[in-house]
Amino acid sequence: MANDAPPRWDRRMQQRLARGEAAALAELYDRFASLVHNLAHRVLEDDAAADRVTREVFGYVWENPDAYDPQQGSLRAWIAMLTHHQAVHRLRTIQTASADGGTLTAEAMEERIREASVAARADYIVTSMPAPLRAALELAYFDRRDYRQAAAALGVTEDEARRRLRLGLQLLSTAHVQPPRAVSPPGYGRAL
Repeated sequence: MANDAPPRWDRRMQQRLARGEAAALAELYDRFASLVHNLAHRVLEDDAAADRVTREVFGYVWENPDAYDPQQGSLRAWIAMLTHHQAVHRLRTIQTASADGGTLTAEAMEERIREASVAARADYIVTSMPAPLRAALELAYFDRRDYRQAAAALGVTEDEARRRLRLGLQLLSTAHVQPPRAVSPPGYGRAL
């Protein structure tokens, strides 16, 4: 889903999960599985490992629906945060286990984690930005259109197209800024 779910939907979903409704988990999975898998894949660069993280994240959500606090943000953002934490934990575990083989130094591993984090934040920013901004950026980036061509394709004025592109790029530029450290839920971030 490209946009964050409405807070009412988030609260209802949390309540349904807390009641143990398997259909709620299926609906949540349908809605966010591609987000979880893509974020995990960005960090791990391995489909099988991203699949494991996806299962672990949804397993954690199923077993701990009350760990989500709607006052702290959307359910989508919480799931993305859980995914990022679990994927980074898995990457560190993999790298530590293979340290005997000397595959990556600690500095190289941390740099890889930082790069994956920036890419994951950029993905999240693009998928969660309003559709008009995202459409303008997609036209400029994927179709290589300038603001005049984007304006014509979107049916807006050139000034509006420039405004959308500028705002979208400003939002995207924040991906490299390190967000404040989120506290992992108790017990999360280790093998689940």
